[in-house]
Amino acid sequence: PYLNVQVDRTAMARYGLSAKDVLDAVEISIGGKNISTTIEGRERYPIQIRVQRSERDDIEKLSRILVAAKPGMAAAPAAASGGMGGMGGGSAAAAAGLPSTPSGEVSPYIPLGMVAKITREIGANEIASENGQLRSYVQANVQDRDLGGFVEEVEQKLRSIDMEGMTWKMTGEFENQRRFTKTMTLVFPIVLMVIFVLLFLVYHSALEAAHVMLAVPFALSGGVLLQKMLGYNFNGTVWVGYIALFGTAVQTGVVMVVYLEETVKARLAEKGAAFTHDDLVQAVKDGARLRLRPKVMTVATIVASLLPIMWSHRQGAEIMKPLATPVIGGMISSLLHILIVTPVIFLWLRGREFRKGILRG
Repeated sequence: PYLNVQVDRTAMARYGLSAKDVLDAVEISIGGKNISTTIEGRERYPIQIRVQRSERDDIEKLSRILVAAKPGMAAAPAAASGGMGGMGGGSAAAAAGLPSTPSGEVSPYIPLGMVAKITREIGANEIASENGQLRSYVQANVQDRDLGGFVEEVEQKLRSIDMEGMTWKMTGEFENQRRFTKTMTLVFPIVLMVIFVLLFLVYHSALEAAHVMLAVPFALSGGVLLQKMLGYNFNGTVWVGYIALFGTAVQTGVVMVVYLEETVKARLAEKGAAFTHDDLVQAVKDGARLRLRPKVMTVATIVASLLPIMWSHRQGAEIMKPLATPVIGGMISSLLHILIVTPVIFLWLRGREFRKGILRG
């Protein structure tokens, strides 16, 4: 509760007091004032005066705190009262409601209750402001979901509420995530560009590089599907998971193409000039079958190593789960692409070379 002191300016003017005089007396009585210092050896202790706690909690006793009136002003009301009723001295002071000295003279001190009204009120514990405006914080801790998605949902609901004369701003740890996400929107296309350039340098063909890069959208489809099923929003952690997924998917695609190239070259060296399109088809099938078991083992190992993260509820799991989700979903979808789509596209590209006479023994 608050102690509210409302000064009576008419009464203060009657005794020559200002609001500062009255409020200074209240401040000294309740808050205390250092009047001196006591020295004990090398230690110094301030000497403070203030009313006792039992009296500070009693409004009636606080009303009896004495405030020094201006010289002669306290006697004026008593003199006027004595002149009208024929009373003087202590009886005049009593008639005017003023304290008197033992000798019957008017006291130069006025009770606080005569110049102010003291009440106890319930109010706010703290009044905070920022940039000249009242400010209030609403704090929240997020559990069992990603921080970025929670903030976006709260912002959408706040925008739908009409807050006339009020403004709001979200702040907290999520700001670091937003800066990270903004950085990832720049890094993400750069990573894809670097992967494509490296593939082009390896195959010396934009078509071959694009063939291997097809693993990226297939992996992306599986990651997005699993992410949607689990209800995770796009944030910085998810983007990191996709970058790791794309690198792994392209790597396995390159290995598959290498195996297919080796089987085609081996069949071409075996058949020589008698190499036919059927031999090309059989070579591609043999290469795909040769890579089937290693590819399945690779995907199974990656998925098995990440599944414990999806089941974890320990501290930090809310960060690791969105990271592992696109990797798990993307590796499963890329498995189908690498084992089925990649050999088909490879056969189509080498079939074009065969028909043009480029691929001959």
